[in-house]
Amino acid sequence: MLREFGLHGMATAFQEPDAQSEARGLEYGEWLAMLLEREATMRRQKRFEARARAAKLRHDAQIENADFRAARGLDRNLFMALAGCDCIRKHHSLLITGPAGVGKSWLACALGHKACREDFSVAYPRLFATLALARGDGRYGRILKKLAKTDLLILDDWGPEKLNDDQRRDGLEIIEDRYERRSTIVTSQLPLDRWYEIIASPTLADAILDGLVHNAYRIDLTGESMRKQRSPRASETAQA
Repeated sequence: MLREFGLHGMATAFQEPDAQSEARGLEYGEWLAMLLEREATMRRQKRFEARARAAKLRHDAQIENADFRAARGLDRNLFMALAGCDCIRKHHSLLITGPAGVGKSWLACALGHKACREDFSVAYPRLFATLALARGDGRYGRILKKLAKTDLLILDDWGPEKLNDDQRRDGLEIIEDRYERRSTIVTSQLPLDRWYEIIASPTLADAILDGLVHNAYRIDLTGESMRKQRSPRASETAQA
C-alpha cells in the first residue's frame, strides 16, 4: 500500500531487516519518524537527479573537490560563501574571468551542481546556437520564458567572437528578464573591460553589462593552465 500511494522510500525502509530490528526498540512515533525521514531523503535525491539531468552541466564537478592550492587567485572564503547559494536566493550574479585552463567552467559547474542539490533549477545552455535554432522551429518564445524562470543560468565561455545583431538582442532580453529576479554566472577568457568589444554596440553593451555587473560577485583568476600543470610531462619536469 505504501508503494501504491507513491511512498517508495517508506516502503523500502519498512522492508529492510535492519529497520525492522531497529523498530523494536523505538516508540511508535519514533519509528514513524524514521520511515518519514527515509521518504524525504529519497524524494530529495530524486529531485536533485532530475535537476542535474535538466541542467546538462559540462563537468561533473563538486565544490568539495575544488582545488584551493593552485596558484590562480581563487579566494576560498568567497567561493565557499557562493556555494551556500545565498547569492541565488538574493538574485546576485557571478562573473568569472581568467585565461584558458584555469578552471572557470569547472568552478561554474561546481556551483551549478550545488544549486541543484539546494533544489534550484539550473541551465547550462549553448545559448545563442539554441536560440538561433529555435527561431526556425517555433520554440523561440517558449525557450526565452523557460530561461527567464530558471533560478541559475550559466553562460560559459563568453566571447571572444563578437555578437551579431540577433545575439545582441537575445542577450539584452535575457539579462533584462533576469535582472534582480534570477541569478546568472558568466565565464570568459576576456577581462570585463573588454566585454564591450564582444557586444560591439555601445548602447546595447551599456544595457547588458549594467544588468550583469550590478550586484555581481567577481572571481578574477590568473596563472597558467591547470591542465598543463597536471600533464604527465609537467609532473616529470617537477620531479626532475
